[in-house]
Amino acid sequence: MTGLLAASDAFSEAAFTALIAGAILAGVPLMFAALGELVSQRAGVLNIGLEGMMLIGAYAGFVAAYHGESEWYGFAAGAAAGAGVSLLMVLCCVRLGLDQIVIGIGITLLCQGATALIFESEFAESRPTLGAVDKVAIPGASELPVVGGKGESDGSIFTQPLIVYLGLGLAVLLAWMLRRTHLGLNVRAAGDAPGALDAAGVSVFTTRSLAVLFAGAMAGLGGAFLSIVSTGLFQDTVVGGRGFIAIVLAMLARGRPFWAVAGALLFGASLSIADWAQVANFYFGLPSSTFTDVVFMLPFVLVLVVLVLFGRRAYLPAALALPYERGTR
Repeated sequence: MTGLLAASDAFSEAAFTALIAGAILAGVPLMFAALGELVSQRAGVLNIGLEGMMLIGAYAGFVAAYHGESEWYGFAAGAAAGAGVSLLMVLCCVRLGLDQIVIGIGITLLCQGATALIFESEFAESRPTLGAVDKVAIPGASELPVVGGKGESDGSIFTQPLIVYLGLGLAVLLAWMLRRTHLGLNVRAAGDAPGALDAAGVSVFTTRSLAVLFAGAMAGLGGAFLSIVSTGLFQDTVVGGRGFIAIVLAMLARGRPFWAVAGALLFGASLSIADWAQVANFYFGLPSSTFTDVVFMLPFVLVLVVLVLFGRRAYLPAALALPYERGTR
């Protein structure tokens, strides 16, 4: 996005189109991860390993897209890799009842070391990159100024890769599932009253296991989007703490997928605005190097401020992060 803005006036139509496109590119990976984490938390599992699952998804997605020459191979591989890593969370935390925070941190560290080692051994010299992915332009709407994005390299609201629109559709489906179906009731009961769910004849272990697998798949898909669409390359810092941000977004969403989507796009917008402010030369009297550090810190400061202001109102399931043993309530 910065390159596109640098080639145009910071207050032009093209600049604001790039601003919106940058917000979507930065927000969609968070959206996928936050939706998965929301389901996991509603089932009573705090998936601290989300960062590592995003990273392994980013690596697997990049490799599959590079060798398979299709972004859809990459998205599928990223989701599968994230779900595969989440099996460790299922085994250690859901089945064996080990501490979810400790295991989650261990998974993240394991994925960081593994991806860096494997990528360096395979691509140390070539450092390949991926080309732009195909975009879907919504007829009529894509012609609109700023929000249309037709003909722009990064698109805009109405010109995005199909996976973006599928992700928004998934948020709608999750909102309906959690509120209107027996499966959603089981997920919520696994986090609020696992003993009652067990007494009703529904396996708490199976419900939680499926929720964690879904969270891992969504985290892997978000990581794959980062490496395939957002950056077109892989490096071991590509996730950059987004997994932890997604955990916070899921907590603040209070079990509502639409709030998780809104929070993800808000964070993406703050990252995009940070790029825009650099190009617009809004230094506010600070040295350029110092201003750059401050600007890239602002989105994370925003998350902290939101957490302080609204964290107490965040709804957390009663059994969140607590292992379940049959016969207990």
